[in-house]
Amino acid sequence: MKIVFLDAKTVGDDIDLSVFEAFGDFIAYPTTKGSEVFDRVYDADIIITNKVIIDREVIDYARDLKLICVAATGTNNVDILYAKEKGIAVTNVAGYSTESVVQHTFAMLFYILEQLRYYDDYVKSGQYAESDIFTHLGRPFSEINGKRWGIIGLGTIGRRVGQVAESFGCDVIYHSTSGVKREERYREYPLDELLKTSDIVSIHAPLNEKTRNLITYDKISLMKPSAILLNLGRGGIVNEEDLARALDEGLISGAGLDVLEKEPIDPYSPLLSIKNRDRLLITPHIAWTSIEARKRLIQEIAENIRAFLNGKERNRVDLVF
Repeated sequence: MKIVFLDAKTVGDDIDLSVFEAFGDFIAYPTTKGSEVFDRVYDADIIITNKVIIDREVIDYARDLKLICVAATGTNNVDILYAKEKGIAVTNVAGYSTESVVQHTFAMLFYILEQLRYYDDYVKSGQYAESDIFTHLGRPFSEINGKRWGIIGLGTIGRRVGQVAESFGCDVIYHSTSGVKREERYREYPLDELLKTSDIVSIHAPLNEKTRNLITYDKISLMKPSAILLNLGRGGIVNEEDLARALDEGLISGAGLDVLEKEPIDPYSPLLSIKNRDRLLITPHIAWTSIEARKRLIQEIAENIRAFLNGKERNRVDLVF
């Protein structure tokens, strides 16, 4: 067996990939450009990819291909229908990063809510050393106890965010972007009502035709001036130009983004030139990347390969029509 990992850099240099060597000849490429894909997959039996696109042309060129392992939950970078037509299995990994994303959601919230950048700068600038009192109240902040937390996208991550928010004393509500009715412990609200009444809004939804450009200037205008918006779902759900405008106009207190429409960020993105920079926190799609989550990811990929080789396609992507 020949196994190639086309973008191993995406899981970090600190993660041990030697587990794959037990399955055969393993090659890890840090990154793979579009022009390099064909040569690297030509005689591969198994492809591991995080974001490298495996379309029908690549599938046709990979003469020995038997299994595509997506090193993520989302599989939009693989032509699953064509792979099925060709008798090639596709696996993904679900649930490995839930706790990491939930933790990052609250890290972003508290950084914005408690004005931590301002207070850290205040101390390190020397101003605190010159203070005539032991504390500083330059940027008052609120508690989240008793506040309403609105979740857009109540999947595995959204539910876990809700549980943690409840432990802080929040009133949790949600909006379903799929429209599927389920029995949930939280009350479901129409999107506009959720935005109008929530103090914190966090997005944990996938990007699709129902969620693309879901949060626009008009939607942000419905929110409380004191509200905080967090997007840990997918870039493209929040209109970035509209968000930049809304933050500069002070329509909401702040926003935190871990996902962007273009990744890496466009150097000309309006988010990089907003006037009220302290209202916005952007992290480079790292919510999923705790050490533990990345280790789980590699372990699950290895288990998927082992199961496939043993005739059990453990986490094969199920096609939904």
